[in-house]
Amino acid sequence: MKVEIEVFSAPACGKCSQARERLRAVAEAFGTDQVQWREVDVLDDMERAVELGVLSTPAIAINGELVFTGTPSEKALREAVENRLKRPPS
Repeated sequence: MKVEIEVFSAPACGKCSQARERLRAVAEAFGTDQVQWREVDVLDDMERAVELGVLSTPAIAINGELVFTGTPSEKALREAVENRLKRPPS
């Protein structure tokens, strides 16, 4: 199973780059065969942010579910990915 992650950010968000770097490190550790991610600028894709309930940046959604609001630790992010990789496909 592949995990799809979206990191929601805004141009003036200082913490967004930190969240992006943590996500990049976790994604590289798992490899592109298991983790695919993309950055979503909330100003460019407001509909997607509203659909998931993003109220502030940074925010991280995994498999279409808002999981983190704020910058998670690398450990918390890694655990969230691991848990979703273990779940059977729905």
